[in-house]
Amino acid sequence: MNEHRATKVSKYLSRHLRHQPERIGLTLDDHGWVEVEALIRATAAHGFHLTRAELDHVVADNDKQRFAVRDDDPRRGTLIRASQGHTVAGVDLALPAAEPPEHLFHGTNPRAVTAIRSEGLRPMNRHDVHLSPDRETATRVGARRGRPVVLCVRAGAMHRAGHAFRVSANGVWLTAHVPADFLGFPGA
Repeated sequence: MNEHRATKVSKYLSRHLRHQPERIGLTLDDHGWVEVEALIRATAAHGFHLTRAELDHVVADNDKQRFAVRDDDPRRGTLIRASQGHTVAGVDLALPAAEPPEHLFHGTNPRAVTAIRSEGLRPMNRHDVHLSPDRETATRVGARRGRPVVLCVRAGAMHRAGHAFRVSANGVWLTAHVPADFLGFPGA
């Protein structure tokens, strides 16, 4: 599969497995899973033809590992979900609590910094705030909307103060909110 097609498939899957499954007639289960064959049928019915080989390629080779195929299911490899980033009400990824590293990072854009200084990091329309394990990943995330600003999150201190963290299958750290006093801003 060429890179252009892989990107197109990844974006299509993200839209429908994270945000709008109903647009193509899908219903995610409580943990965000949907049957692979139902997904393939739904995409075809809505004019986006996707093969199982293309789907498997995007799941395996996506640099951000945005999707997971369930391997603990008796129907091994028959369920798929987005690893995180859902806006669909009622989806609980059921990720266990985890102790974070001392520091995590968040990439954003300069326009958001003023609000973040006063309100901290909020999930906005997602279920959780997404944090990266390293500056490089946070820089790539922040660069999606222009020049990135990378914030350092004192995750260890947050955890010791009682804030819960979880980590998704692709290494993205999730938490409900990051208060501003746990953030380090560039140049501060």
